[in-house]
Amino acid sequence: MKIIVVADTHKNFEIYNEVVEKNPADYYIHLGDGVNEFADVAKSHPDKAFVFVKGESDFCTASSKQLLKLGKCRIFCAHGHEQNVTDGLDEIVAEAKTSECNILLYGHTHVYRAEKIDGIYVMNPGSLGTPRGKNSPSYGVLEISEDGQVNMQIVAY
Repeated sequence: MKIIVVADTHKNFEIYNEVVEKNPADYYIHLGDGVNEFADVAKSHPDKAFVFVKGESDFCTASSKQLLKLGKCRIFCAHGHEQNVTDGLDEIVAEAKTSECNILLYGHTHVYRAEKIDGIYVMNPGSLGTPRGKNSPSYGVLEISEDGQVNMQIVAY
């Protein structure tokens, strides 16, 4: 199973739409701060499966976190602002563990990372719209094999 993970598109419909069009996947997860372009891209691709959690800049009724069961994995998705990820990952990792998840996806910092922390695969895809530091716009590719093996990759746009 292949999952494309994006966050913080901040009104950049074109780049987000291009990532969806050029990357066939089973799911497309948007981790917030981009509800308008998310809605437009999802509407443009009704044949694709989309998931969205809202960020602090999204004014909508979507949830700010979501638990997904995909294959043999449980995935905790959140924007990260409510878990104070700019101050560290202890709080959000603990919440993912409490939810019995083995994968954690979050955004908010606009800085990509993919690593394993305390037994949990952790990915922040960075930002497609406004990356921070000297980073390029980026997104994540999450692959889950039938036996539950996880592979994470950050892709510079």
